[in-house]
Amino acid sequence: MSDNMKLKVSLLQMDVAYGDPEQNRCRAEDMIKEALKDRKKPDVLVLPEMWTTGYDLKRIGDIADREGNPTIPWLREVAAKNRLNIVAGSIADGRTSQNKKEGVFNSSYVINREGEIVARYDKVHRFRLMEEDRYLSPGKEAVTFELDGIPCGVIICYDLRFPEFVRKLALMGAKILFVPAQWPRPREIHWKLLNIVRAIENQFFVVAVNRAGKDKSGDFPGISLVVDPWGEVLLEGSDKEEVLTATLDLSRIDHARRKITVFEDRRPELY
Repeated sequence: MSDNMKLKVSLLQMDVAYGDPEQNRCRAEDMIKEALKDRKKPDVLVLPEMWTTGYDLKRIGDIADREGNPTIPWLREVAAKNRLNIVAGSIADGRTSQNKKEGVFNSSYVINREGEIVARYDKVHRFRLMEEDRYLSPGKEAVTFELDGIPCGVIICYDLRFPEFVRKLALMGAKILFVPAQWPRPREIHWKLLNIVRAIENQFFVVAVNRAGKDKSGDFPGISLVVDPWGEVLLEGSDKEEVLTATLDLSRIDHARRKITVFEDRRPELY
């Protein structure tokens, strides 16, 4: 990774239609077109959590994708056609193996500029307040990947409350953390503070995309964020549906880590 490398990211802060995958894919298509109007296209598009279905969990087995279909093949075409990376937020993803039903996962797919799937992360920590533990299967591992040679990690919403899990991604080499979410309005102060703190304590960029709008499952404030390794908020969304764009100066990571040597000064033998 070049010390002076910059990465342009566009965040799609959607208002998700409850339980209507087709309507949500159409809305995402419109927002992608809006993001691509810019003379200099973004390097990475990022979507929010569960953006195809919302939290219509009682019907999730019927409305979820199957092994990423049909959502991910479509986004792979978009990525390859426009030569851009896509962190596809997360989708409800039903899976089977050897003719055995595994269940429905809250899954984030990552697609590179060639339209190749470079990672899939299944949400590890299920949020009981929204009954994820009743309807969704848990992920089993932390996931890192590279976009344009930059090591990255992804977590989903509630995972943000587990600092040891995020630190593991930093120790695995992540320089950018993507956080797709459907974080509710009553705890919006937690959303802002936790994203800022995770950026500071791990000295990396945090790109956090929350949904906007209201539905049967709750009220969502937007406030998508891009935070640099010093905790500076480079971009903050409103509470409305919008496309937000920021440029990450990757040299800020090495600068922060040279100035305050957190990783060198760790005492893992004690904790």
